[in-house]
Amino acid sequence: MKLISTDKAPAAIGPYSQGYITGGLAFLSGQIPVNPADGTVPEGIEAQTEQSCRNVEALVAAAGSDMAHVVKTTCFLADMADFAAFNAVYERHFLSKPARSCVAVKTLPKGVLCEIESIVEL
Repeated sequence: MKLISTDKAPAAIGPYSQGYITGGLAFLSGQIPVNPADGTVPEGIEAQTEQSCRNVEALVAAAGSDMAHVVKTTCFLADMADFAAFNAVYERHFLSKPARSCVAVKTLPKGVLCEIESIVEL
């Protein structure tokens, strides 16, 4: 296994890594909408989805792949009422339409509105 690490995505805020490469795939930890440059979190579901997608893109690049090779995402929303707004931003980044699960959860780290984890083909 090879560790994935980049300062272009937020550092792990717990006992986990940003991701690992194994068996021709990269398994990326969930990305919340923290700006890695200054640690801020934008307001609103659209801005938070945009930042989460940018963080996924940074990890995908650090793994040596691109967004066209994302094969699966798991998306977490704090409120399923944000589903349409989340999708409107998500679809601009995940053009290959990877397989996906999307669930509502009670809370997310730092009180954010969304999180996206990914599996990427290398």
